[in-house]
Amino acid sequence: MLEPSVLNPQSYDPAEFDETTRRLLRASIEWFEKRGKQALVESYGTWFAEFLAFAGEQGIFAHCLVPADAAQGAGRWDTARNAAFNEVLAFYGINGWYTWHVTMLGLAPVWQSRNETARRRTVELLRQGHSAAFALSEKEHGADIYATDLILTPTGNGHFSANGSKHYIGNGNVAGIVTVFGRRADIEGPDGYVFFLADSRHPSYTAVRNIANTHLFVGEIGFDGYPVGPADILHTGRPALDVALNTVNIGKFNLGTAGIGACEHAFHESLNHAHRRMLYGRRVTDLPHIRSIFGDAYLRLIAMKMFTNRVVDYVKSAHADDRRYILFTALSKTKVTTEAEKVVALLWDVIAAKGFEAGTHFNWVARDLPGLPRLEGTVHVNTALILKFLHNHLLAEPVPYDPVPSRTDASDDRFLFEQGPTGGLGKVRFHDWRPAFDRFADVPNVARFREQVEGFRELLLDCGPTPRQREDLDLMLPVGQLFMLVVYGQLILEHTERADRSGPDRDLLDEIFALLIRDFAGALTELHGKPGATDEQRARALSCLRVPAHDADRTARTWRSIEAIACTYEMQP
Repeated sequence: MLEPSVLNPQSYDPAEFDETTRRLLRASIEWFEKRGKQALVESYGTWFAEFLAFAGEQGIFAHCLVPADAAQGAGRWDTARNAAFNEVLAFYGINGWYTWHVTMLGLAPVWQSRNETARRRTVELLRQGHSAAFALSEKEHGADIYATDLILTPTGNGHFSANGSKHYIGNGNVAGIVTVFGRRADIEGPDGYVFFLADSRHPSYTAVRNIANTHLFVGEIGFDGYPVGPADILHTGRPALDVALNTVNIGKFNLGTAGIGACEHAFHESLNHAHRRMLYGRRVTDLPHIRSIFGDAYLRLIAMKMFTNRVVDYVKSAHADDRRYILFTALSKTKVTTEAEKVVALLWDVIAAKGFEAGTHFNWVARDLPGLPRLEGTVHVNTALILKFLHNHLLAEPVPYDPVPSRTDASDDRFLFEQGPTGGLGKVRFHDWRPAFDRFADVPNVARFREQVEGFRELLLDCGPTPRQREDLDLMLPVGQLFMLVVYGQLILEHTERADRSGPDRDLLDEIFALLIRDFAGALTELHGKPGATDEQRARALSCLRVPAHDADRTARTWRSIEAIACTYEMQP
């Protein structure tokens, strides 16, 4: 595993993957590059049918998104490979990536099903070049999947007539594979839930309208007497609900890696613009505040990649007795996507008015990127989920798991489709977070960040939130932010330890943790100001504040690494 760097399509070499995967990743880059920047920017105004046609011709979905058992051993569902496609596709825009993402979501209920007829049909449709859609959300209920108004009425002999609509359904206008969540008219409660397979080409299926004011088709779809037979039914009863939640667990990880790819293209465009521009007789990138802005953006971006690479290891190593990945993927969705927003906001302060220009890629990144933290559950919903793990991760006695190695091997991540019943998050146990920090105790800002964490941990042990306070999400959100920073820093250090090179870059690590110290201080200050906090909690929060260890020479060396990226990549007109 090499140290993360800002993706450059001209030198991109996914050497860790098999030959076919490398070919498809390079083919994707070449397809976008050959079309050029003007065609890319113009495509943002229309439905991206061209990309779906290209993906179908190349067999990208069929190659990457069919697990080994469904492909009769001729395929795999590989989180490391899928993360690479997330990054590359999002580098060229959220529109192409989104069609890939919702195809992954739409396929997950099929691969969790034992309906072999539906599974074989899905494989064949993918090989024909079709995409998939995941029809879960509804206009009136949104993310409340316990309530659904799509009704299946029995018509005899195990057949049903489906009626109702779904909202926010990507690919809903073209998908040959649509997995739909509904409930039976004749059974009350969870036993009445049903997941079934539909096809957007059927006459009883209607792509009603695109409900998003955007080039993406995030649509309303309707079912008017749609016939559903035994061959179409994927799951029934409580397992159908579990499958819905497990699918979101699988799909939410895509959002962080998409944010990384989107930021990388914006980074190149912003840095190139600033490096070529002269103001007040000086190159813009010679201005101290501009260097500081690019420094923060670069460090956040590299930290996002380091953390995400380590999460891949845990996802690929997950099994029934090790579900740590649920915390880490939720963090990918929540923390990495909000970090992506911060990166783009920083870059926008440099590219400024040019970032609004229609001919820039940045203009579309700035429009689309804010959607990522708000898909697959809001940041608040996912922070509430993350808080369920706080005690077992930070306060409870750790479990001595076997070390999780770096995982870019060509293995099939079958457990993702065998997650089983949801719930029981309070039973998920974690390894000790402290050794990762101990191994880098010689790095000044890692040591100072560790001091903050220990102070936060003492706050939780001595005067932590009461049961009543834990019901106040407004108070608990900064607690969740602090906890997320602990896990974020831990996995960055674990990644650094496992990077395949002569030794960790102490400069880079020190600079990243200087940033994390500042972020930790911000969340502590927010907790201090919450009306629901006690005086003791406020005082303890302030006592955890630390100032980063500054080193002008170290910062200058980091800037030289950033400056070396300038004008090394620019998309052809």
